Amino acid sequence: MSPNVSVIIPTFNRWPFVGAAIESVLAQSYGDFELIVVDDGSTDDMAMQLTRFGSRLRLLNQSNRGVSAARNLAVRHARGSYLAFLDSDDLWLPSKLAIQVAFMEQNPSVQICQTEEIWIRNGVRVNPKAKHRKSSGNIFVPSLDLCLVSPSAVMLTRELFERVGGFDESLPVCEDYDLWLRITVDQSVPLIDDALVIKRGGHADQLSRSMWGMDRYRVLALQKLLRSGLDGIRREAAIEVLRRKVEVLAAGARKRGKASDARAYEDTLAEFTQENHVGERNSRLLDDERLSPADAGALA
Repeated sequence: MSPNVSVIIPTFNRWPFVGAAIESVLAQSYGDFELIVVDDGSTDDMAMQLTRFGSRLRLLNQSNRGVSAARNLAVRHARGSYLAFLDSDDLWLPSKLAIQVAFMEQNPSVQICQTEEIWIRNGVRVNPKAKHRKSSGNIFVPSLDLCLVSPSAVMLTRELFERVGGFDESLPVCEDYDLWLRITVDQSVPLIDDALVIKRGGHADQLSRSMWGMDRYRVLALQKLLRSGLDGIRREAAIEVLRRKVEVLAAGARKRGKASDARAYEDTLAEFTQENHVGERNSRLLDDERLSPADAGALA
């Protein structure tokens, strides 16, 4: 009999963080789940360490292809109706799955929900800034500036994940921003007020710390979204956020003496604000750094 929930943890050189994450899943009060861990080409002793959990988890291995590919691989092997992701440096409180499954089953029209979180930075509890505070329901417009959905706090149906196409494996970072925007275009995301996730940060191998210019990838996600046929108020809001991000990136490029990069950013905006669309020049956004998912370092 298939489990109701597939729990997915991607990891790359994250022992002992991932060990604690796994323990927090195995300690759940809700038991109808499978746990899939994807080792994204770790070079530490991850594989040996994971043997201690035996059959309580399924271990998948791949060459270092990045967090999006790792999560997508797990979903292809998942058997559950619901998907729940957990970043390898985060933890769940014991009632996390039970509360979310109950919510989803009591609200069968809901395809996705998330919970509140406890934030820990360098071992100290901190309060999220106002811009990071989650809202509930129709969150597409407020999510344009900054990602307001946390992978570790989400539960969604596998049908929804597959329908929107999963994570974009060409994005080394901001892959969650991209996915949640594609989902929230036409899906409400209820927020469960209980803080059921411990989000641990501040360590050096976080992607948000190891990669500069995260808005470069948000620009690419917005460009893709606008090309998909977004219209009305949502299109106007997306173009306005794109404008602000492009202005900042172009100004920074010119300050560094990279006028051609600045023009490439501005052309990205012009595609959606002028009748005569410019050519495909967004590759310049990445080419300067020669980045790929495999180059991006540790997983989020």
